[in-house]
Amino acid sequence: MCTFALDMKTAKCWIEAMRLRTLPVSVAGVLTACAFAVAHRCFMWVPALLCLVFALLCQIASNFANEYYDWRAGRDRTGREGPRRGVTEGDISPWAMKAATFATLGAASAVGLSLVYWGGWWLIPIGALIGLGALAYSTGPFPLSTHCLGEATVLVFFGLAPVNLTYYVMAGSWSMPVFLASLAVGLMGANVLIVNNYRDMADDAAVGKHTLATALGGKAVLVLYAVNAIVASVLVYGSWAELGVYWEVVPSLYTVFAVEIAVQMRRLRGAALNPYLGRTSMLMFGLSLIFLVAWILN
Repeated sequence: MCTFALDMKTAKCWIEAMRLRTLPVSVAGVLTACAFAVAHRCFMWVPALLCLVFALLCQIASNFANEYYDWRAGRDRTGREGPRRGVTEGDISPWAMKAATFATLGAASAVGLSLVYWGGWWLIPIGALIGLGALAYSTGPFPLSTHCLGEATVLVFFGLAPVNLTYYVMAGSWSMPVFLASLAVGLMGANVLIVNNYRDMADDAAVGKHTLATALGGKAVLVLYAVNAIVASVLVYGSWAELGVYWEVVPSLYTVFAVEIAVQMRRLRGAALNPYLGRTSMLMFGLSLIFLVAWILN
């Protein structure tokens, strides 16, 4: 019984390290690309599924790397406001987290290599850059997350990359509406990080971690959150309009819900903001899922 309880505790720590609340960010990008593939009659199950697995593995690897390298650099403290950090709290050994990081990246690389069959050999250097990005977010000579570049990184690696590349391996071509949608997804994903960094402002400032929230202040990043949501809605409005007049209301509703989240967050601090991390990621996931279903039904 004690062994079982210990195993359950260990499993919970690893699940927390994956940061499940944020994983819909990766899924949203792939679903958006699949919606366009359905619309353009080039959808294929196998590469779509492989892209989804690749995106999820890359994000999990990035989350693992963030835990390990933030611990190593002293950027995490025990008792922080956000979700429990397994390495910092002593629940997971640093060696195990580092090994898990590179094992997950290795698995992502294997999945990514299989996409060469559909996308061509040029995907290999792109995949390598994505893998480096997963690490560069937290480590290296210029860790992106500590130099106010976290949101920009999300825009590229969780918006531009997954949407455009997933669409390309199925369509074999590029599309301006897909590109605009990738920017929208990136902005929505950046909002997830804004919630995270807004919540952690005090902890990050105490350890010298520079984020947009610590640099601009809480009020400014909440305004940015709302602006991101509005711009994202505008960028995809044309694609929704192609579905018919009744569908045009969906991105507008997304904007209303997102702005309401920003307003609610102004009154909250610390751990009370944790649910809004999940709400922000699920909001973008819901928009992408409805977009896919709408094109399937169209």
